Amino acid sequence: MTTGMNLWDANVWSFIITMTLLFVSMIIANTLRNTIPFLRRLMIPSSVLGGFILLIVNTIFKNVFNISLYENGILEILTYHGLGLGFSAMALRTIEKKNDNRSKTGAFDSGVTVVATYLLQAVMGLVVTVILFYAINSFFASGILLPMGYGQGPGQAYTWGHTYEASYGFTNGTSFGLAVSSMGFVSASIGGVVYLTRLRRKGTFSGEIGKDASDAHMTIDEYAGKNEIPLSESMDKFTVQVSLVFVAYILAFLFMKGVNVIVETGVLGGLGKTVQSMIWGFQFLFGTIFAILVRTVLNKLRKKNIVKRDYVNNFMMNRISGFMFDIMVIASIAAIDLSAFTTPSFIVPLSIICILGAVGSYIYLDVVCKKVFPMYEQSAFLSLYGMLTGTASTGAILLREVDPKFESQASDNLVYHQPWAILFGFPMFLLLGVAPQSIGKCLLTLGICVVLFIAMNLILFRKDIFKKKSK
Repeated sequence: MTTGMNLWDANVWSFIITMTLLFVSMIIANTLRNTIPFLRRLMIPSSVLGGFILLIVNTIFKNVFNISLYENGILEILTYHGLGLGFSAMALRTIEKKNDNRSKTGAFDSGVTVVATYLLQAVMGLVVTVILFYAINSFFASGILLPMGYGQGPGQAYTWGHTYEASYGFTNGTSFGLAVSSMGFVSASIGGVVYLTRLRRKGTFSGEIGKDASDAHMTIDEYAGKNEIPLSESMDKFTVQVSLVFVAYILAFLFMKGVNVIVETGVLGGLGKTVQSMIWGFQFLFGTIFAILVRTVLNKLRKKNIVKRDYVNNFMMNRISGFMFDIMVIASIAAIDLSAFTTPSFIVPLSIICILGAVGSYIYLDVVCKKVFPMYEQSAFLSLYGMLTGTASTGAILLREVDPKFESQASDNLVYHQPWAILFGFPMFLLLGVAPQSIGKCLLTLGICVVLFIAMNLILFRKDIFKKKSK
């Protein structure tokens, strides 16, 4: 029986062609970074630069030859799943806590700082877009995509931008979210260079900005554990790692699908649409939870000697998550529809909230790091600012400038802050499905974000507050 599909048909090769374009663009970008000192000093990741290169080239092909090099639908799918698969790989790793207890308060304060910055970005974004809604009829809730693009990165920016476009009538919402996240990477690079230049003038930083890291300090224990499965047997070790990531992610899918079935029965009434948007918008969170469950089950089986060897390799899981995030970033930038930039209701709010988000986050984190992390103020700022305008990997890139071997507490905080950020940030994430429903609910969301922002700062500056009360 024939399927009617020819091996030379475009749909047989479209995915491979798209992936090749992404890889080639990253290789070109990485080559440019290594050969042009100016680009290297900007500290723009190769995936970001590659995304802009591919976007420009594709735009030229569209305008000159009236053809597109790739399908935006494939890029959007890669952006969405890249986030979930990357987080699943990260959660499967085994992280050994340090015995010096230095990560406890630092991780808590970092988690609160992350949420407080999300809220600040949400407040700034919503204030701007609510005003512009009355001035030029732009989408009133688009401002809340600022923390999704800056604080959470391309995956969440795409997810909620697409949700707002499909469910709430936000024209070009997908491109808006992706554009915000793209500008976040630019903001991270510019802000990082500005901060390091300030340190250089003060005499506290003398290194070369953008210098490539070295793996010379790594030991064999960082590549493989003592009781792990062999590199190659009947099933390759890397194949095992990828399999575990996909199993965890598909378990998350089955859970979300189950919730979706309940929602579609109508038992939740008007709340169903909000719940549905949130469930599929936080696929990365459920991927993380089920990856932790998979890791826990494997550890239990290992302790009971049912499983004889350790199946998870941290080094390979880091490479898988890095690969997924690189694909997510470059695909998200290349998927932007530049035609939307000709619309005032699109470009005006986008420009204002992106500039305000960069400047506001920089100033706020500068103040917080001086007060809350005085012992490692510089490394704390660079890691947090990079993460809260780009992704965790961007934070690591900036941190590496002052902490090449990741020995400071700031490097611990990048890992251990996540549970606290999820705990304190959950109320704000609930509001993502409320804000776009109406201008009244958007204003209510803005008010709640202001209250939550004040609460987070009371927690952050609790020591200073208690000192003043005691005096």
